Amino acid sequence: MQERTVELSHGRTRYFEAGEGRPVILLHGVGFTSGGDGWFLNIGPLSERGLRVIAPDFVGWGTGDRLPIGYSFAYLVDFVREFQDALSLEKSHIVGHSMGGWIATVFAYESPERVDKLVLVAAGGVAPRTLHSMTHFEPPTREQLKAQLQARIKKEGVDFEALLDQQMKIAEQPSAVEAYRLILEHMNNGLTRQRYNTVRRLPHIKAKTLIVSGDGDTTNAPEMAEALHQGIVGSSLVMLRGCGHFVPTERPDEFNRALAEFLA
Repeated sequence: MQERTVELSHGRTRYFEAGEGRPVILLHGVGFTSGGDGWFLNIGPLSERGLRVIAPDFVGWGTGDRLPIGYSFAYLVDFVREFQDALSLEKSHIVGHSMGGWIATVFAYESPERVDKLVLVAAGGVAPRTLHSMTHFEPPTREQLKAQLQARIKKEGVDFEALLDQQMKIAEQPSAVEAYRLILEHMNNGLTRQRYNTVRRLPHIKAKTLIVSGDGDTTNAPEMAEALHQGIVGSSLVMLRGCGHFVPTERPDEFNRALAEFLA
C-alpha cells in the first residue's frame, strides 16, 4: 500500500493505493480522524483480487489541505469527480462507508457515467436526522481515540499504538478542529440534510449496487439498509449478523470477500 498525494483545486490531498486492474475508490466516513487509511484492513486484500484500490482523504479530512469554509454534500460529491479527473479515471467502482456511502449515493445519481459498480456500506442518506457525535463534537483525547479504535477494530494482531500515532497526526493538523466544526455546522443544517436526502434519488441509480450492513448497527440502523435495498432497483443486500456500524474493520474478512466477489 503506497501513500501518495495529488494536487486538486483546494490544494493537496493524501490517498492510499495498491494493486492493478479495474479501479475502485473507497470513501470513508465523517469521523474527525477518519481518512483513507481507515481502510487499512481492506486495501491489501482487495488489491490481491485484481483491483486497483484507491482510498483518498476527503477534502477537509486527513493530512491534506483544508478549506476555511463550511461545506457539505455538494462539495464532497464534486471532490470525487475531481479526484477521478486528477487520476485520469473516466469511471471506477465506488465504495462508500457511512457518510462516504451517502456521498457515493448522490455521486451515482448525479454522475452515472462515472460509476462501474456501487457499494454502500452502513450508508447514511435516507434519514435526514443528525447524530449526537456530530451535533456535540468535542476533540477526542488520545485515550478516547484508543477506546474508539478498540471498539471498531476486531482483527487480531493490530498495533493500536501505531494506529493511535496516525490518528493523532490527523487530529493535530493545524486548524483541523476549526475546519471540522465548519463542516459539521453545514452538515448539521436541517435544510442541507433534507436537500441531499437520497430517497428520491434511489430509483434513478442505474449502477449495479451492493448494500452491506450489520444487524447491530446503532448509527445507521439496518432499516436504512433495507430502505436503500428497496429503493435501488436490482440491488443486492448483505446483512452481517452480530456486526455494528464499522463493517470494514469489525468484520474485514467477510466484508472483503463479499466486496471482491461483487466487483469481480
